[in-house]
Amino acid sequence: MEDRNHLGKIKTTNRVEVIGNGLIDIPMLQLLKPDGSEHETAQLPEIDQTLALKIHDTMEYIRILDERMVAAQRQGRISFYLASTGEEAAAVASAAALSPNDMIMSQYREQGALAFRGYTTDQFMNQMFSNKADPNKGRQMPIHYGDKALNFMTISSPLGTQIPQASGYAYGQKMAGNDAITICYFGEGAASEGDFHAGVNMAAVLNCPVIFFCRNNGYAISTPSEEQFAGDGIASRGIGYGVKTIRVDGNDPLAVFAATQEARRIALAEMCPVLIEAMTYRLAAHSTSDDPTGYRSKDEEDKWRAKDPIARMANWLNHKGWFDEKQNKAKVDKARQDVLAALKVSETVPICGIDEIVEDVYDSVPWHLQDQLTSLKAHIKQYPKKYPKTSGSVR
Repeated sequence: MEDRNHLGKIKTTNRVEVIGNGLIDIPMLQLLKPDGSEHETAQLPEIDQTLALKIHDTMEYIRILDERMVAAQRQGRISFYLASTGEEAAAVASAAALSPNDMIMSQYREQGALAFRGYTTDQFMNQMFSNKADPNKGRQMPIHYGDKALNFMTISSPLGTQIPQASGYAYGQKMAGNDAITICYFGEGAASEGDFHAGVNMAAVLNCPVIFFCRNNGYAISTPSEEQFAGDGIASRGIGYGVKTIRVDGNDPLAVFAATQEARRIALAEMCPVLIEAMTYRLAAHSTSDDPTGYRSKDEEDKWRAKDPIARMANWLNHKGWFDEKQNKAKVDKARQDVLAALKVSETVPICGIDEIVEDVYDSVPWHLQDQLTSLKAHIKQYPKKYPKTSGSVR
């Protein structure tokens, strides 16, 4: 058996040396200034007009979708929503740097990545209204998307569960010899879950081709980052676990694209994990159940509005001569019309029958699920006004 020496790479010292917080300075990649102009020394990624416009247009579409669906929730038309306002570049520009064969495992603010891959407005609406056209048959909360054809793993409500799952999936890709990687999105709040540490360590030890993409948007619901951790953000944790790490301006679409492009190259070429920490800000409420006025000021929000990733990308496109204001307005108007039209149609589509709730798991419905279904039907019949959408289908 080969001898092992876990002290092999450790240097010795003859005096007490304390490693202080912040000893390693982790820089943040930024290619575009907030006004959309390029930094003089910036090394821009190779990107053509078509792809650049698709990134911009997808970000703008997601903002329109978010605004409309938050309004729909306030009107009582859907039960719940999570907007990505201010964070669009993190999801969209990173997805643009991937291969369609790469697996995406997201949290719940990455609808931009799904839209970039081709998820349609009708699909978004059917999922959020939990109707018969929803492939998940309404069994998930709104905004918990999943699409096998687009290599987008179904979202789970518990925070962090996707992180060790991503390590395992990437390990499978490696074992199968696939020319693909997995990207795993999560917020800095989810990085406080035990799943983060287990998943990142697993990927580092087993050399899994996975990108851990952390959106550090400053808040875990109402808890600011300085009350979540004392270390240098999430990037320092990647270094601590022996994972190659990049910190990037999450409101700079070109920087996010370049960082993810390089992370993917490394993950695939070296068969190893890479951690990206995207420094951004959540301009929207955490969810439609949250009121951010209770824990942050309007002045703070306004400072971040000046760093809007959509405006930054539009200004850069304009500098390149790739942006037409008139054409963009027409695209925005059409997107608003399409979203509203799809919403009106989807909310009229019936929901699945109550009997379908126990299907698709077993070849035949087992007795214990049948008993539970019978009890559920009796309950709904007793309180039909509490279940207006379901009571009419109970037999």
